[in-house]
Amino acid sequence: MATDNRIYGVGIIGAGWVSGEHVKAYASNPNAKVIGIYSRTAERAKAKLEECGVEGKVFSSLDELLASPDIDIVSICSPPSVHAEQVIAAASAGKHIVIEKPLAMNMEDVRKMQKAVQDAGVSTVVSFVLRWNPMFETTKKLLADDAIGKLMYLECDYWHWIGPHYGQYTWSRTKEAGGSSLLSAGCHAVDALRWFGGDIVEVFGYTAPHFEGSDYEFEPNMVALLRFANGATGKVSSLLECTTPYIFNVKLFGEKGTIRNNKVYSAEKYPGQLDYLEYPTILPDSGDVTHHPFQAQIDHFIDCLLKGVPSHTDINDAAKTMEVCFAIDQSLATGKPVRLPLP
Repeated sequence: MATDNRIYGVGIIGAGWVSGEHVKAYASNPNAKVIGIYSRTAERAKAKLEECGVEGKVFSSLDELLASPDIDIVSICSPPSVHAEQVIAAASAGKHIVIEKPLAMNMEDVRKMQKAVQDAGVSTVVSFVLRWNPMFETTKKLLADDAIGKLMYLECDYWHWIGPHYGQYTWSRTKEAGGSSLLSAGCHAVDALRWFGGDIVEVFGYTAPHFEGSDYEFEPNMVALLRFANGATGKVSSLLECTTPYIFNVKLFGEKGTIRNNKVYSAEKYPGQLDYLEYPTILPDSGDVTHHPFQAQIDHFIDCLLKGVPSHTDINDAAKTMEVCFAIDQSLATGKPVRLPLP
């Protein structure tokens, strides 16, 4: 990480579960200082600062936060239905932006956000936070080292029962705020496939059965087949109504070997290998946001700002993941394959 004496002032938008992880990550970075939080409910903003042990201001409005000369970075941890307007406003105010996933609820808004960021010349990072998970980082290194050769087939699964027992269920199950199985949560699996396999050029999706009497306003369970630009094929599934502990599967099959989560088969790299080699790591095996590597993401973004370089997960890269999600949702609705890029 770059070393510099600069301190970036940070404003947080939203006082929900994930915003606390942002607050704590900034508070632990020597080049960042949390200036304050804006939430529609001032009491929640005050409580979040106290919960995280951070002194800061409770802003009375988004405009007040964005007008603060002490704020250089804005972390947008609000419901996704308002991301577009808040990102555009933050970019127009000249703030660098950390954006929670999903970017927005439709591709039109994503493109408006991209234009606002480009016009303002500000930096961004999007919280496809599993890219900083240690297992993901090791997988990326193995691929870069050609451990399994050219990829032929890829799978990623997001299986996480998000029901009445889950804190975010009341809003994430709605069409307005949750959107779809992929927009609500499964976009992490789509992003993983892009991160490991590159651009996706065609998708075909199917919905799966859900619980009887489901309160979801969209189909919570789905699977899609994918074709990659390099000719590989793949599969992504997202199950939000399923009786299972949290599971995130990564399976990558190449010409020279295979990666299954934290297990590697590569006879070329490990001569004499007869079975999978399992390496110790931190798996992406929890839906609890306190388990997710927000510290690594925030440290990465601060480092990018200090060095003046873009993040590998900036708004333009994340927009490609979102485009795949929207294409799959379109296929689910029409029963037809959808090619990318979208018009």
